[in-house]
Amino acid sequence: MTRLELFYDLVFVFAFLNVTTLTSERPTAGALLEMFLVLAVLWWCWTGFAALGNLVRADQRIMPVVGLVVMAAVFVLALTTEVAFYDEPGGLVGPLVFATAYFVTWVVNMVAFWLTVSVPSPREAALLTLPTMGGATTILIAALLRYRLGDAPVALALQMGLWILALTFEYLVGLLLVRAGWEMRSAGHLAERHGLIVLVALGESVIALGIGAAERGGRPITWWAIYAACMTLSIIFALWWLYFDTLALAMEQRLHGVRGPERLPLVRDVYTYLHLPLIAGIIVFALGVKRLLARLTDPAVPPGHDALAGLDIFTLTGGLVLYLLALVAMELRMFGRLPLRPLVGAVVLALSVAALWRYPALAALTVIGLIFAALVLAQLTWDRDLRKRVRDLALEEQAAMEEEANVFRRRRL
Repeated sequence: MTRLELFYDLVFVFAFLNVTTLTSERPTAGALLEMFLVLAVLWWCWTGFAALGNLVRADQRIMPVVGLVVMAAVFVLALTTEVAFYDEPGGLVGPLVFATAYFVTWVVNMVAFWLTVSVPSPREAALLTLPTMGGATTILIAALLRYRLGDAPVALALQMGLWILALTFEYLVGLLLVRAGWEMRSAGHLAERHGLIVLVALGESVIALGIGAAERGGRPITWWAIYAACMTLSIIFALWWLYFDTLALAMEQRLHGVRGPERLPLVRDVYTYLHLPLIAGIIVFALGVKRLLARLTDPAVPPGHDALAGLDIFTLTGGLVLYLLALVAMELRMFGRLPLRPLVGAVVLALSVAALWRYPALAALTVIGLIFAALVLAQLTWDRDLRKRVRDLALEEQAAMEEEANVFRRRRL
């Protein structure tokens, strides 16, 4: 992976944070649906650019220019998330700006693909690029119709319907990649890129935690707020552990060992599709964390009377359930085995929602923290042999790569 790709990912830090911040200001079921749709758009933009970077180095030929334009377009997407569905008077038409930025992202990717990537035939190249352009065009048409029809409920319903249709169409395009001659040149690059975007999402949850605690407007800091912040950091650390300590390494090792026609569908399912609910789960949890900390530091809410409302407890626990289920699906698809512990954790969290909303937020947060502590301890205890084998192999591979690099440097530098 190049440093330039890491630089491009910085814009997604802002994008994820902006989605969370804006949704926290009006936490409704409709706003959550809009958040998921915007996240799906952002994720599809990122995966498209990551796939292109897997075929062509991001710091060679025309790719730095491509990356800059894509970065600018995604930044405009992030700036306009608040008005992706509703227009604000006094400026440009928000939904149209958002849709145009998305359209530009795929135009640039398509041009870069045609200029830099070799495929068996132009027809197969069209299969790879034109369907995604069709989805982006549909969202652009939805924005134009919304602009023409105004703020009538039917206009919003039509816009939402076209968005869902476009995104469904685009994500189904992934099923055509094998037939269209797509290839993956570096399994390590792909795994590292997806690991880093998971880190970006986890970092956004830490930032959301800090913003929730810092937006006090003169409110005094309390021991309860410090406890909640430390407990939340522990949960975020557990999220990191459950993905990175063993599973991410094992998935990359498995991917290196897969050859032939099985490899690309595995990459598509585990990385392109199943990492989306993983990222979405982190973002939804970050939304719940931000609102929880803001409530705990609100002097108008007496201690012990800070129970979370229905939607707040849903975002706090629902995001974690989605994250755990994504881990289960990844392991099932990659290794063909059903991991019971994260599945049980997800079921326990889902069943506990009905009880947690009756108790103070700190009690609910403590229960969630204990559940994730149990999951980490269970992994350390029962998966000890598997964990050692996977991590030893990763360290051995790293040492071999460093030795090979040292030989090259001694010979050439």
